[in-house]
Amino acid sequence: MVGDIARQEVDAVVNAANERLAGGGGVDGAIHQAAGARELREACAAIGFCATGDAVATPGFALRARWIIHAVGPRWQGGGHEEAQLLASAYRRSLEVADELGARSVAFPALSTGIYGYPPEAAAEVAVHAIRGPRRAVELIRLVAFDDSTRRRYERLLAG
Repeated sequence: MVGDIARQEVDAVVNAANERLAGGGGVDGAIHQAAGARELREACAAIGFCATGDAVATPGFALRARWIIHAVGPRWQGGGHEEAQLLASAYRRSLEVADELGARSVAFPALSTGIYGYPPEAAAEVAVHAIRGPRRAVELIRLVAFDDSTRRRYERLLAG
């Protein structure tokens, strides 16, 4: 679907975070602002760090979602620096964290495709493949696109 990740009515939203969990622009900035920047900044500071390809959770604060799962995708460096493996890991780890939390529904943005520069088509292929893996508690995974071309890309890949 096309929509605002910060307004999703799910158990957990995934944030496109940086390793320092410091907040930023794009999805990260929108989630921080909607959740309550001060509270979320303090929760992230208490965690301190999240490696590329990993994910950690905080409360959702003012969001409709109960939790925010902060996933750190890779910066695109041309494709020869394990970017696909790290991006897939960020999606898988987000779902593992969601399972640990007992979340039944999760909404994902297009990780790493903004300022991190991951090519949208390649990122969508990684995302769709990664979310089709095994999981326990999560029953609904929503891919939230920021535009129609991303939505169409997801729909085409999910249909195949």
